[in-house]
Amino acid sequence: MLSDLFKLKENQTDLRTESLAGLTTFATMAYIIFVQPVVLGAAGMDRGAVFTSTCLITAFSTLLMALLANYPVGVAPAMGHNFFFAFAVVLGPMQIAWQTALGAIFLSGVIFIATSSFGFRERIVAAVPESLKSSIAAGIGLFITLIGLEWAGLVRLHSETFLTLGDLHSRAAVVALIGLVATIILMARKVKGAILLGIVIAAIAGALLGIIHKPDAIVSLPPSIAPTFFKLDIAGAISQNLFAVIFVFFFLDLFDTVGSLIGIAKQSGLMKDGQLPRAGRALLADAIGTTGSALVGNTTMVSYIESAAGVAAGGRTGLAGVVVAILFLAAMFFSPLVSAISGGYPITETVLIGGQMVTRTFTLYPITSPALIVVGSLMIRAVRDIEWDDFTESLPAFLTLAMIPLTFNITDGIAFGFISYALLKVVTGRAREAHWLIYLFSILFVLRYALPGLH
Repeated sequence: MLSDLFKLKENQTDLRTESLAGLTTFATMAYIIFVQPVVLGAAGMDRGAVFTSTCLITAFSTLLMALLANYPVGVAPAMGHNFFFAFAVVLGPMQIAWQTALGAIFLSGVIFIATSSFGFRERIVAAVPESLKSSIAAGIGLFITLIGLEWAGLVRLHSETFLTLGDLHSRAAVVALIGLVATIILMARKVKGAILLGIVIAAIAGALLGIIHKPDAIVSLPPSIAPTFFKLDIAGAISQNLFAVIFVFFFLDLFDTVGSLIGIAKQSGLMKDGQLPRAGRALLADAIGTTGSALVGNTTMVSYIESAAGVAAGGRTGLAGVVVAILFLAAMFFSPLVSAISGGYPITETVLIGGQMVTRTFTLYPITSPALIVVGSLMIRAVRDIEWDDFTESLPAFLTLAMIPLTFNITDGIAFGFISYALLKVVTGRAREAHWLIYLFSILFVLRYALPGLH
């Protein structure tokens, strides 16, 4: 039955190979169950509920990808999108309630589904130049790295204006450094599941140094999902004019998934004459996953590039995805262990703010922060696809790359990139090189800044 359903013989694979591939993919992407509760917890959401919803929606979306598209691809909450949700929309200048932000995610997913039959998604992919796509990915990578360094205690806010090196002798920084060194060595040695193993090594060091304490239990029933289940505020997202936020969620979801699918397909030999078979079904699985994620209280879902590790282990069909889904469902019962590992470590320090010494207490996450730093380093590789010799391409890319981490806002980075790209193409007489959608989005972004109160 499995052979017929997933066409194992046609893809020259078998049950054992697909199972091993699924286990490998799970090991490489399981870090999200440690990171996601920390990130969304910072936005005021219940961490236990986020943990459970992360496992559930990842299993559901990955299974959907397996059954609809028959791809060996895991689908989970996107790194970068979660930070945009927490630190730009909820905690940033917008100060949007997390329930309303979930409403924006739901609407972006609905748009994703609704545009599937009109080819609009494909038009957007074609419209945005490669330099901007690459700079957005790299900028988000820098954004994630900055937060990872702060959570590790390796950099800290010296005053209200600049960052400086943190206290490298603190226990939190030592634990983070041990985890980071372990992770990068494992990555360099091409060990599968290096990021997850790095978290485990950091957790052991944290236990030895008293950063984390032994959990009361290893296995338990999953935490209740009630604090986040169906708490989204769709009406609020519309009434507060969060159209730019909805667009950014849609935009990031689309490009992350397309980029991951193309990369995985090239590696596995799934590309046919330069085309990705069943691409529409794969994108639909991602879109449905995003709408479902908002309903259970989580962020946008994307195809994980980490699935390439499973493909390297021989995965060729959706059966590998079924294995990934089963393992994420099993992970729900290890919440005490995950909670202990991903818990924060509060510290107190005195800093100069506004000309006065201020004592403040904040929380570090030395166990999971190395994963953020490494993920950021992987995302920055996209800069190699920017045309640095063409100023009309490189300047907008540079502004996007710089503005995302410096403003702590992904939307502002994208806006500056789009506006400057359209401007430079026009003033150099190369207006036809930019798609009309670029000019449309640029005008909308200009209006966003020009009209007070428009978000």
